Amino acid sequence: MDTRQMHEELPAALRDAVDDFGRHLSRVDNRSEHTVRAYVGDVVSLLHHAAQAGRQAPGDLDIAVLRGWLAARMRDGAARTSQARRAAAARNFTAWAHRTGRASSDPGAQLVSPRAHRDLPSVLRADQAGALVEIPKNEVANPESDRDRAVLELLYATGVRVSELCGLDLADLDEGRRLIRVFGKGAKERAVPYGLPAQRALDDWLRHGRPALATTTSGDALFLGVKGGRLQQTVVRRIVDAAARAAGLPHTSPHDLRHSAATHLLDGGADLRAVQDLLGHSSLSSTQIYTHVSTERLRAAFKQAHPRA
Repeated sequence: MDTRQMHEELPAALRDAVDDFGRHLSRVDNRSEHTVRAYVGDVVSLLHHAAQAGRQAPGDLDIAVLRGWLAARMRDGAARTSQARRAAAARNFTAWAHRTGRASSDPGAQLVSPRAHRDLPSVLRADQAGALVEIPKNEVANPESDRDRAVLELLYATGVRVSELCGLDLADLDEGRRLIRVFGKGAKERAVPYGLPAQRALDDWLRHGRPALATTTSGDALFLGVKGGRLQQTVVRRIVDAAARAAGLPHTSPHDLRHSAATHLLDGGADLRAVQDLLGHSSLSSTQIYTHVSTERLRAAFKQAHPRA
């Protein structure tokens, strides 16, 4: 049964509650559309499970229902990462229901989720990343190649998310101090520096490429598509993948460039908290994954090079 069918079958009190919860995530918590969709889908599944167990309202939920729902999903073969997300969605919902008076207690506070297994991110070597961002230089100069070079240089220089890059406006660029103003998850603002190669690429794009693509409807978007509208994330992904293939590298995504930027900063001696601030991570634990990447690279180099490895 899909999410829509489960939603339609919910008792009125549960259906109204999940709808209000979704609006809260979007309008108050400023969660991304993707996060709202994932959390609401998980909560609909939870409430459908609860309704089948005879629960009619948010206040009827208890820890047994929450654990029973997660156990049922585990029997269906759910991955640990999916279970961790579901548990987080359930905790968010029950906490919200308690805060808003829909429930007298918060059973989700007792819920312990399985720790999600985290694979080490895919990271390019510094020379590979350098080769990738240089690819547009080898192309015939035109507005698109100017844009692609600026996009690649800025992604690698700053480690911004693809959504953050596409959301940049001209006013977010501080060329004098070589900073960009970024609005990340939860609409949190941060300033991120970039270097001379990115500055030169941006200069070419702003002087030659952008004026050639701009139309009356372009607005203030920093990066534009071929029709003059704001550059879309799907196009950025194609730009990165095409450059990787031209450089003889395996499939590479914008997020791989983000991983690479973070790892190379740590390899170069950057402080972990500084990297956390640059990436816009709310928790230091999200940034610490890159220390494991650096350690693994060091261990591999030791095994290859040391006579007593």
